[in-house]
Amino acid sequence: MTVQASWRSVAALCVLAPLTAVAHDHEEHDEEPVVPTTLEELKAEVEKAVEEYDIPSVGIAVVDESGPLWIDAFGYADIESERAATTDTMYRIGSTSKMFVALAVLKLVEEGKLSLDDKLADLAPEIEFENPWEETDPVRVVHLLEHTTGWDDLALREYAHNDPAPATLKFGLDYHPASRTSRWKPGTRSSYCNSGPPIAAYIVQKITGQEFESWVQDQFFTPMGMQTMTYRLSEDVEKLGVTSYQGDEPQDYWHIIMRPSGSINASPKDMAKFVSLYLNRGRVGDTALVSEASLARMETVGSTPAAAAGQHAGYALHNYSSIYEQWDFRTHNGGVNGGLTELSYLPSAGRGYAFMINSGNGQAFGEISRLVRSYLTHDLEAPASPEPVAITDGHKALTGLYRLVNPRQEMSRFIDYVLGIRTITVDDEALSTHPLIGGADNVSRYLPVSGQVFIDEESRITTLSAVNDALAGSVVHIGTSVYEPVSPVVVYGQLVVVAVWLLSIVISIPYLLVWGVRRLRGKIPPGPAIRVRTWPLLAGLSIIAFVVLFIVAASDPFEKLGKPGVFSILILLMTIAFAVFAVLGLVTAWRERATPMNRVNYWFSTISSSAHVLVAVYLLSYGVIGMTTWG
Repeated sequence: MTVQASWRSVAALCVLAPLTAVAHDHEEHDEEPVVPTTLEELKAEVEKAVEEYDIPSVGIAVVDESGPLWIDAFGYADIESERAATTDTMYRIGSTSKMFVALAVLKLVEEGKLSLDDKLADLAPEIEFENPWEETDPVRVVHLLEHTTGWDDLALREYAHNDPAPATLKFGLDYHPASRTSRWKPGTRSSYCNSGPPIAAYIVQKITGQEFESWVQDQFFTPMGMQTMTYRLSEDVEKLGVTSYQGDEPQDYWHIIMRPSGSINASPKDMAKFVSLYLNRGRVGDTALVSEASLARMETVGSTPAAAAGQHAGYALHNYSSIYEQWDFRTHNGGVNGGLTELSYLPSAGRGYAFMINSGNGQAFGEISRLVRSYLTHDLEAPASPEPVAITDGHKALTGLYRLVNPRQEMSRFIDYVLGIRTITVDDEALSTHPLIGGADNVSRYLPVSGQVFIDEESRITTLSAVNDALAGSVVHIGTSVYEPVSPVVVYGQLVVVAVWLLSIVISIPYLLVWGVRRLRGKIPPGPAIRVRTWPLLAGLSIIAFVVLFIVAASDPFEKLGKPGVFSILILLMTIAFAVFAVLGLVTAWRERATPMNRVNYWFSTISSSAHVLVAVYLLSYGVIGMTTWG
């Protein structure tokens, strides 16, 4: 596992985030995937998936406008006691909880008590955040819901906070506000951030004068007939709740310091009612909990330049576009350690579903999602799509190399800028893009429907746009990812440095066996020749130790990285040691440049030390040197 994979595995274990990529880029086990055409076939295939992927259980609800078509549960809610999952079993639904924040805000907008354009600083001046562009581009309510504040995601210490005592929403927001600094002008780029929803919930709380969770209970849970649905570890959850599993390991209940972002417990019966609310356009029986217009706004991306240009795919008000073949499902999914959920529906077809598993198995999650979506769409006629236009010189000017400029976690930028480069080429028929490294077989093609907007060649949905960014100038939005052009000299120069650096580390270990033995045999005298070799070796060993520590700690990031401890402190020390050894190596090589010694050894050590220093400077500029994972 690389450093990149290690960091992302930590993020994955901290999921309060959409899992679209996991759900729809899964491996197919059959050359011809099964497409259920009846509920009986769907049930059989879901049961088969539970067994094939060896997940404890799944709770599922399939719904149309008339009501539930199928509500069921398979497997064990708890493996040790062999307690069977039922339609009353309660699962953690993770980030799907955020949908209630958007519904709450829209309800207050309908009542004239709030506007999506209201400024956060006016509504809640007591909430800490920094926005360098606040005077001209303030953080507004809509930005909290569309994740366009520009803030970094929660710090790991916030994820790791797991005090079972009932903490107030304000306590959670005050616990570690340092991540709430806008990295770009609010409203210009989307980047998933778990502190936006609880701030929106706090605003609802201030306006209503009632605790947010209690207000949602009164305004939504109770009218919808959700008798056990709750944000907290209630008596019902203790009795009916699943045990969540990461692999074979049961997970402790995660109380979540930012409850509105992902702490709801819900049963399949409850989730069927939740899906029905969307299919019936905000109505429960004869009562409208929210208006159809509010739901339409909830399903529409509004604040980004891509949305203004006409790009449909993106993150709306805690409700985003999730593509399956030619179908654009409205979706939110999410998870906790050992639990994954998806709620998804087609407003135009009046069909939807929700399912939950008490496992972190992304492949199982993806296969169940595919099965249900294929069933719901098997008899539908594909919707109309925009007609492509001819490729122009303006389109061809997009050809080049691009790098991501809206990372969810700022810490990952140092990796994205080197290994996350994408290529874009435009021929006479389409725009094609793929990752520069390891992505030659993963090409996506887009057809222009205007001078700025492109449809995906397969889905025929507008998912890419070329627009102007307030800070970066010309950029390309692909879904919610934003890419800026970057010089080939920079890209390939960085890759050369990384290649030389990694090669020097790989060679240094067996090289140690050669010169170490010679030193023990007295063939190499102590002094400059040993020092020149030793410092780059120690630098390489320090970075290897850093990676190994991160990989091991990622198995339990909350405990091992979210607070000061053996792993987190050693990671801090290893990054500092790497930088110190790198500098000592280069300084020693310079001082001993005229000292007689084997010149091949000297130049290998000097090149290694130079590469270490270049990488150390780069890592220092992105805060990796001296990293405090609990900070």
